[in-house]
Amino acid sequence: MKPFRAWVWVGKGLRALVGLVLLLVGWAGFFTFAASYADYPVVPPASEGPRWPRGAFHVHTTRSDGRATEAEVAAAAKAAGLHFVVLTDHNDFTPREPVFVDGVLLVQGVEISTAAGHLVAFGLERPLEGVHKGMDGGETQAAVARAGGVSVLAHPVQARNPWRHEEAARRAEGFELYSADTFFRNAVRHPFSRLLPAVGAWLGQRVHGVMLLVEPDEGPVTKLLELAREKPRLALCAHDAHGLPGYEEVFQSLAMYLPPREDGAALPGDARAAAEVVVEGLASGRALCAFRALGEPEGFSLEGVDAGRREAHVGDVLTVRLPPGAREHVRVEVRGAGRLRPDGVSVDLVEEGAVQVEAWVEAPGRFFGSRWRPWIVPSPIRVLARGVGR
Repeated sequence: MKPFRAWVWVGKGLRALVGLVLLLVGWAGFFTFAASYADYPVVPPASEGPRWPRGAFHVHTTRSDGRATEAEVAAAAKAAGLHFVVLTDHNDFTPREPVFVDGVLLVQGVEISTAAGHLVAFGLERPLEGVHKGMDGGETQAAVARAGGVSVLAHPVQARNPWRHEEAARRAEGFELYSADTFFRNAVRHPFSRLLPAVGAWLGQRVHGVMLLVEPDEGPVTKLLELAREKPRLALCAHDAHGLPGYEEVFQSLAMYLPPREDGAALPGDARAAAEVVVEGLASGRALCAFRALGEPEGFSLEGVDAGRREAHVGDVLTVRLPPGAREHVRVEVRGAGRLRPDGVSVDLVEEGAVQVEAWVEAPGRFFGSRWRPWIVPSPIRVLARGVGR
């Protein structure tokens, strides 16, 4: 009798498991079906005008914990229409020259695992000396500065591995405002409501599946604006690509865009000269992040600000110039020391601090319908008191 009862319970358990699997497959299937109706890009590309050099920032290969070799990453970048990739393998301190692979420029950077979190360094003019995994975050940031590099706080408010050294945070030049890997990790923490819909959508249209992972929260922008009160900061969108989701799909979904070159060329043909253009462009504060699955950012500008210093004053008015044909299904988002006027494109600077101005798009939603998502993301503007620094 007891063996019979045991088999009954085993049978019930298997039926419950099969039922759960079918439920999950069916739930994901709804989003697979809906993905076939998702239309990208939301904003059509401009027919004229120079194309801006675009690339991926914060990418991992098999030199650390990525799933692809450098050649495979370059192939994925080429397929996605990128011009450059900034490689940032974990604790890879071996100096390497920039190189074109399959027409894509690979620029060496590094993501350093410190005792205070992860720090990305790029544009190093000299080798990092005395830096090692687990080093104090402040000492690591100082070493990057001595080597002539740009330090960027990697996923600084991520629940799994945030940045925890306040002094170094105030000294760092860059801040990863949006992170594709963080979006993915946050979805894993909500498997039924966020991960399964994205997986289902990915089966129907891969870029749509990646875009469904994009769920911004206020934590990163609040911290960025706090830091930008002291000095202008670089806001970067990080792919933090490891190969899951796939490199090509992530590269198709977002990119960093450099200021357009006077000669109209994407990058110089010499790898060293091209790397200088990439580093200077990313470090200038004039580079833009764009979720390019929604549309290309060419034609966007933020007027009324000192472009070199990324500063303005209380009482100034910023004007957002959107790409041609981008008014429908687009809105300007303002956070911090600015207030959006009723015209939807003018921003009054009302107090000292910092202001973040972004263009958002009404994008395809999880099932049918739509949802507002970030599209074009410039670096924040530091807002000074009237008359200061004029």
